[in-house]
Amino acid sequence: MQRNGSNSSLTQQLGERWLTLMNRLQEDPKIAQVISTKVGQYLRSRPFLALALLLFSAMAALPVGVFLLFALITIVMSVVGFVFFEVFLLFIGGMTLLSVLSGIALFSLVVSVIVTGVFVTIPNLLKRYYPHVTKRKKSEEEAPGLKQQ
Repeated sequence: MQRNGSNSSLTQQLGERWLTLMNRLQEDPKIAQVISTKVGQYLRSRPFLALALLLFSAMAALPVGVFLLFALITIVMSVVGFVFFEVFLLFIGGMTLLSVLSGIALFSLVVSVIVTGVFVTIPNLLKRYYPHVTKRKKSEEEAPGLKQQ
């Protein structure tokens, strides 16, 4: 029987604390401002719906927060990954450009050596093996009027 007495006093204490908390919440100016709106009046007239809305809001805060954190981390990882991928692509493009330009420089050097060699070698070969061709040209250049007469 003693337990029932202690339970009833505990219940009375909890009830008093609850009423004190409710009075303090109703006297708060921010809550009074919310209660004065149409939604506040509607919820005040339907306490079961207000409790359900409060529980839903409290229980939905964690999943919504986790989702927003996941979205933020995903966005940051995408941006960082995009930057690293762009740097990688620019590095590959730069190395390719450097290789192509080095190849073009080597090719132009080899072609210029070959062309210069050809321009130096062919006249010398013509002088050595076909002197009459080069002499005829020289004689034509020296005396162009002699042949016309």
